[in-house]
This record gives sequence, C-alpha cells and structure tokens, in this order.
Amino acid sequence: MKITKIETYLVEPRWCFVKIETDEGIVGWGEPVVEGRAATVEAAVHELADYLRGKDPMRIEDHWNVMYRAGFYRGGPILMSAIAGIDQALWDIKGKYFDAPVYQLLGGACRESIRVYSWIGGDRPSDVGKAAKAVVDAGFTAVKMNGTEELQYIDSYEKIDQTIERIAAIREAVGDYIGIGVDFHGRVHKPMAKILAKELEAFRPMFIEEPVLSENNEALREIANHTSIPIATGERMYSRWDFKHLLADGYVDIIQPDLSHAGGITEVKKIASMAEAYDVAIAPHCPLGPIALAACLQVDATTHNAFIQEQSLGIHYNQGSDLLDYILDRSVFDYKDGHVKIPQGPGLGIEINEEKVKAMAEKRHNWRNPIWRHEDGTVAEW
Repeated sequence: MKITKIETYLVEPRWCFVKIETDEGIVGWGEPVVEGRAATVEAAVHELADYLRGKDPMRIEDHWNVMYRAGFYRGGPILMSAIAGIDQALWDIKGKYFDAPVYQLLGGACRESIRVYSWIGGDRPSDVGKAAKAVVDAGFTAVKMNGTEELQYIDSYEKIDQTIERIAAIREAVGDYIGIGVDFHGRVHKPMAKILAKELEAFRPMFIEEPVLSENNEALREIANHTSIPIATGERMYSRWDFKHLLADGYVDIIQPDLSHAGGITEVKKIASMAEAYDVAIAPHCPLGPIALAACLQVDATTHNAFIQEQSLGIHYNQGSDLLDYILDRSVFDYKDGHVKIPQGPGLGIEINEEKVKAMAEKRHNWRNPIWRHEDGTVAEW
C-alpha cells in the first residue's frame, strides 16, 4: 500500500483537516492545526507531504521520526502540529486496514469510557453560575472556565475578588462535588497566580490550569508551595522533550498535551507513559474538532493515567460550526452521565462528512486570536 495524495481543508470555526489517500482506496483523516495559525500549519503539512507521497502508510513510527529528526530545526507548535495531523491520519488508515479501532493496535483498551467536561463562560467569563447549572442538568459532572480577564504582573485585589465571586457562584449553583476546572490561560503572572491559587482553595477546584505560561514553568515550584489544588499544564508543550523537565521537577499534577499540537497519537502516547512513571495524570487538551477528539479518545482508551477529556461541544469558539457538524454518525460522541464511550469503529472510529468538509473549505477561514491590551496600552496575555 502506498500514499498517493494528501489534501488539506481549512474549515470553520478555526480548524484544519488533512486527508491522506492510498492506492488501495483506504483513506485517513487527521486534524493538524494551531488555532490562529491554521494556514501556516497547512503549509507545513504540504512540505512534509513531499516526503510521504509514495511511501507505505503503515510505517508510522519511521515516518514520525523522519518528519521530526530529518529536519535540522525541530519542535515548536507549527512543525509538531503538522506532524500531529499526519500521524492521526496514518493511524486512521492503519486501523481501517486491520478493521480495528486504533486503541486495539496500541495494546487494547483499559477502559470503556472516559469522563468529559464542558466549557462555560467564554473568554471574559460572566453569568457562570447559571451556565454551570445548565450543563450539569444536561448530565455533565465537570465544567471548566477561564478564571480571569487580563491581569497585570501586579494587579488589584478587586480582580481577584471578581474571580472568587464567579467560582463561588458555580459552587453554589452545582453543589459541592461537581468538578470545576479553573483555567488561568497563561493570563496570570507569578505574583498574582500565587494569590489566586491560595484564594481558590476554599472552593476545592478539580484543578487550576496553566497558572503561568509554559515558558515560565519554573514558577510552578513556588505556586505549588502556596496551594494544595492540583496544577495542570501542557497545552503549549509539543514533545516528550518539552515535558521531561516538567515531570522531573515534580510540581505538576496533571499534564494536558494536545493531540493536534504535540505530535499526534504516536507522541502523546509516549508522553502519557512518561507521566505515569511520575504518578502524574493526563487530561488531553482538545477545544478542537471531531478528528482531534476521536484521536484523543483512542489514546485515552489505552492510558491508565487519563482521567478526564476536554471536548468542544458548545464552546464559545464554535460559532457557526460545531463539533458534530463534520461527522456522519453524531451518536459516536453521545455523552451520558458525564462520560463518553470510546469509539468502536475502525481507525479513529468516526466517519467524516466529506461533502460538508469540501463545501466549508471553499470559503476557508482566517480565525485569529483576539489582541488584548491593558489600560496603559501594553499588550495583555489572552
């Protein structure tokens, strides 16, 4: 079997899909994207495609190593996201060839389903108590929200109090035992992160996420010493080499690699095993589309230390197109009692609505991160 064609599709709301065809008629799909840099990743996919055309798609490990190691300059969000989408598509092909879900090729499942959480509140969170109650009433047992708007290095306690009021409203609305993930989103610098983490303890969050930017991971030591709340990070880390120092330092409790950013199924499975050796949980990052989620679930199925899965249904970014719009059988992502079952179909376990993908790709998209500024005009972390 040989790879004959590699096509990409930029589709709303902010996603990129890749389709890999073979001479035996087996097709694989992946989702290579950096939100806000989709066209750049798309270009990287086509650069890598020059090597892949004519090759055997079954040699996934070898192709991964060529895409990563044969380039003198390695890593980073663009290259690793391009590799990630291609890797997902190659696993999709391999699973379809053997008529088995990918997880069977990774050693078999250790679970039948995994807990999921729902996003609430948007970029500038408001009315979160009511929103949390709505998703809990819909069956979710955990929610996640952005904790703050923009914060200066040293900011006012008024903003701290506003954050605490929002978390208190959620806890009051949903009771003591619904999981609450509080995403600092890298918007908070170390001085304020220490204060905020300590203040949040009374509400017993499930975790605080990215309390500082990943380039400032050394600050996690001090933050961990200020709080007992589990600390999560990793969505802006792209390989096992990025994660090794984080794990060895011992100040993170949950890692969140993104299967569309961190080298795909092949790499994230290795990262998850590294984390298990340090008694660290994994909760894959996935505010993306159906292919990325399907890839996550295949890894979750085989990963003992996976405990919850992000998913984007109804997220504030998905205006106009949502998670289920590009697949034929929407029931594959049915959520019940706060869990989703592992897809059982061959490959990634989903069927792409190719007509919908091609129709939406005709208009493409040009989604960009918002640019925030502080009152003094300096650029704020979004």
